[in-house]
This record gives sequence, structure tokens and C-alpha cells, in this order.
Amino acid sequence: MGNVRNRALVLGGGMAGLLTARVLSESYAEVVVVDRDALAGVREPRRGVPHGRHAHALLARGQQILEELFPGLERELVDSGIPAGDLAGNLRWYFNGRRLAPAKTGLTSVSATRPVLEAHVRARVSALPNVRFLEEHAIRGIESTPDRSRVVGATVQAAAEGSAAELIEADLVVDATGRGSRATVWLEELGYARPAEERIKVDLAYTTRHYRLDSDPYGTDLSINPVASPANPRGAFFPKLADGSSQLSLTGILGDHPPTDPDGFLAFVKTLAAPEIYEAVRTAEPLDDPVTFRYPASVRRRYEKLTRFPEALLVIGDGVCSFNPVYGQGMTVAALEAYALRDHLRDGDPRPLAFFRAISPIIDSPWEISAGGDLGFPGVEGPRTLKVRMGNAFMAKLHAAATIDPVVTEAFFRVAGLVDPMPALMRPSVVLRVLRGAKRVAAGQSIVDDQGSLGRAA
Repeated sequence: MGNVRNRALVLGGGMAGLLTARVLSESYAEVVVVDRDALAGVREPRRGVPHGRHAHALLARGQQILEELFPGLERELVDSGIPAGDLAGNLRWYFNGRRLAPAKTGLTSVSATRPVLEAHVRARVSALPNVRFLEEHAIRGIESTPDRSRVVGATVQAAAEGSAAELIEADLVVDATGRGSRATVWLEELGYARPAEERIKVDLAYTTRHYRLDSDPYGTDLSINPVASPANPRGAFFPKLADGSSQLSLTGILGDHPPTDPDGFLAFVKTLAAPEIYEAVRTAEPLDDPVTFRYPASVRRRYEKLTRFPEALLVIGDGVCSFNPVYGQGMTVAALEAYALRDHLRDGDPRPLAFFRAISPIIDSPWEISAGGDLGFPGVEGPRTLKVRMGNAFMAKLHAAATIDPVVTEAFFRVAGLVDPMPALMRPSVVLRVLRGAKRVAAGQSIVDDQGSLGRAA
């Protein structure tokens, strides 16, 4: 544990803010978390997390970190009735229109909605004696020393009518406000340069509806997930929830957005690579109307390349890099960054540019996965380097091989789950299985039947 400092101020009470507060509680005498929404006891979608009503994934490495930071959390979630199982053994995955062979990876997936997962984590953070929450307070800006070299706090204002703005002084301010972070504006106002940005325009939309099913399409699976591909850019996530209902989040990119009218929604479902989803919902009882969330572009802000930055200010989570949400990377990367912050503070006082340089390699792999994957869609704008083109060609072969080879499925999900690094897929033993498997699939030699066992093609 590092030296105890006085007060840290976390702007934003979402997952990135909660994990940051948990880590800061080890090094600061007091941690204050500010959010514009009501938080206490909230288990439903809230305004500050507009994508919270749609399907969410906590990747395997994120699940591991949450368990390390909050021992017993996984058991707590399961005991509350939330379904859990193996990431590749109990989730049904389709890539490029074909079902992957199930594999027992030992990596856990907990099928909690974003608001419910956040509520459990927030309860754990709230129980820490030196953490307090300032709910329903708007963040007006940050304050600095007269020479603008150091941030000394943030100005906030309660939502209640007639409330005056107040300055909360702090030894460290961490911006965890997410994709809408105003840190770049604050930097400019203080006379600093904005970070360079990389953007991958995907024009994605989620449309989500909940159902009470009259049949069981799952069997032992927690979710059925046909992933969008260039051949069929329409995807879906169809998990069963703790209350026995099912959540269907449809995804469409490049303007091909899932409709919100019930007939259009159902017609979209019929085009998915997993026909069992349509069969399950066409006679099911809808529990609500379809709701849409739009995501225009993945954005990476290159804070680590700046040469000047005010002391006592950090940015974390989606404010640094906002990933295409279909890859489910956001919460896990925030957890990895919080871990990096913990190590950073153990080495001494926070040094912003050193912290940004420390988290840049953490972002590299998931950014390569998601941005590279998105550039596999011809209509997505962005630089298609030789590495990107070769990577996408290899991943197409890998997904083909994984339809008949559980070992390839496991290797893929260990990397996609951010447990293993990207180079793990290039181990000679994996590459050999990929090439052999892809060749067999191309020749129609093997298939995976509906029960997930291997069989000979007719």
C-alpha cells in the first residue's frame, strides 16, 4: 500500500468510476464519487449510462479482476439468481454465420444486466469506510492553481432547484465520466493541447426488447450470440436473465439499424444467423417496446503522446478509449486500467503522463481486436494496414476452424476475453490447427450438429 493521501475525487459513478474509487481507497484517506444520477439502490437503466438497457458483457479478465477486488462477488451474483457458466461452453456463438464448437475454457461468464452488475459493485464500494457518493450533482468543470500547472478540485452543482455551485478540493481528480468526457475541453481551457484522436466510424445501433418465452431455445446455454460479420452485418445477443425473462439486443452497423416497430424488429430477427432466436421470440410475450441506442464511432484519445499535462488530473475508462460495444471490452479495459492505477500509486504520487503511458499497452490489444475487426467491414472508414488485412484474413480462417475444433474456440476466447495476449493465437500449435481446420471446413468435411458434437458432413 502506498502512502495515504488526503482526498481523491472521482468524476462519474459508472463501472470505471467505481473500480477507480475501489483502488483509490487504498491510497487516499477519503474518496468522493460524484455523479449526476441517483445511484443508491438503483438497479434499473439510468440516464448517465444510455447503453445500460442493452446487452452487456464483462469479459473473462474483467470477471477475474472484479473477483480479486471484491472477493466473493461472483458467488454473490450467482446466489442472487444470476445465471453463470463457461464463456465458450455455456454461450452459443455464431461467427460468419456458423456456430463455433463449444469448449470448456474455465473462464466464467455471469449473465447480469449492466445495471444489476453495477448495483452489486456499487454496494461493495459504498461499504468502504473512506468512500462517499455525491449523487445527483452535475460536474461543472475543474479548478486549477493560478499558474494552471495543477488541478486542485472540481466544481459541482446539486440538481435541486436553487442549488449553488461548489468547489470540492482534492489532491487528485480522476475523470471517469465516460464517452462524453469533457477532459479535452478542460485541457484546452487551461492552455494545454488536446490529445490526438483515432476514430473508426461504425454507425452502430443496438435495439433491445425483453420477452417472456413460451419455449426453451437455450438448453444448457446462457445466451445465443450470432456475431455480425461482413457476410451478414446483422448480429444479436440473446441472454436469459435472472428473473426468467430473455433480453434480445439486435445490432446493425453502417446505418442498417434494427427497427423499433415490432413488425420491423421481428423481421430483422428473422435475418439473423441463429434461426432459433426467431423461432423463440415470434410466439413469445413481449415485455416492453424496442428501444434503440446509437454509437457513431470508436474513439481512442492518445493522451500518452502529449508532452504537457496538468498535475493531479487523470482520465480513465471510455474517456481515454471508447470501444465498439459489440466486443464487450469497455468494462474489462476499465478494470485493467484501475489495476494499472493501483500499481502506479504504489510507486509514488500520480504522474499523469506516466500513467497514460502505462495504460496505452493495455488498450493496444483490445483496440486491435475491435478496430481491426470493424475494418473487416468494407463500408467502415479507416486505415487498412497490411497488419489489419492479414489479421482479418487469419481471423476468418480461425473462426472457420473453430466450428469444428474446440481447442481453437478456447484459444480464441482466451484472447477475446483479454486473458491471453494476441500473440497467443500465433503459436505454431494454434496456427496449425487453424489452417488444418479451415481447410477441412472449406472442403465440407466436418460440421457441428445442433447438440454441439462433431459429425461428418453429408
